[in-house]
Amino acid sequence: MFNVKHSAPLLVAGSIALDTLEGDFGSAPDELGGSALYFALAASLLTPVALVGAVGADDEEAVRDAIDGRPIDAACLDVLDAPTFRWHARHVGTGNVDLGHDDRIYDVWRPRVPAGFSGWAFAGSMRPALQLEFLTQVRGADLIAADAMLSYVRSAPAESEEVLALAAWYFANSDELQALPEGKGPPTAFRDRHQLAGICVKSGPDGARVVTQGEDVRVPALASHPVVDTTGAGDSLAAGFLARLLTAPAAGLRDALEHGVALASITIEDVGLRALRQATPELLQDRVAEVRAG
Repeated sequence: MFNVKHSAPLLVAGSIALDTLEGDFGSAPDELGGSALYFALAASLLTPVALVGAVGADDEEAVRDAIDGRPIDAACLDVLDAPTFRWHARHVGTGNVDLGHDDRIYDVWRPRVPAGFSGWAFAGSMRPALQLEFLTQVRGADLIAADAMLSYVRSAPAESEEVLALAAWYFANSDELQALPEGKGPPTAFRDRHQLAGICVKSGPDGARVVTQGEDVRVPALASHPVVDTTGAGDSLAAGFLARLLTAPAAGLRDALEHGVALASITIEDVGLRALRQATPELLQDRVAEVRAG
């Protein structure tokens, strides 16, 4: 069951999107998605979440319907007279091929942070300049984390480096790391070079790896469930990892990463947000047990 009455200790800012997704499942136009929605829906299975994002007026109802009944605070959802962010991708092999996006809404939107927020903050994928605006507003947060998106890292490497300077935790796949200035080399060296508390390297079918100063943890992906569409898997993994680490810190990094891998596994079982919207805390715990069993 969900509790929707508690204040949110976890804050996410990122994209809210209408995705056109293609793959063996066919073509799925106008699928609701975006890093902020994937993260919020995944994390809300573990803790209340506050959502910062922007949506076009025509799509507001769909967004509110998607989060209805979940412990997600949308007070900082901005509804604008601008087209909702759109992304087009084709699922090939074990991942997505980015076919382009329309992010004109970012020309008129600036992220707003709840007054007095002091919990954990996550900057999901969006223009690095907006990630910087968000992270600057949450400088006093107890923990700051950020995610990478390959197309934005390539188009704005300098601003992506500035995001790294503000974050304590960074989430990226190997292609995104290598696209950053001085990003080549092992994750341990990358973490040390940027003075991060930790880095999470997302490796799709190979699972994920977390590196801190004292620990190096790897959790393999589940191979026992179908892979339909990998959109949002990284956002869900980050959400599960951070939400679990926030709510059960004594359980440790491996436990948190197991929750992240479990949520990624749930997400990719169907197109877009479909599986995640139907997920429950009970399903998540069952999936975590599968991850632990190997």
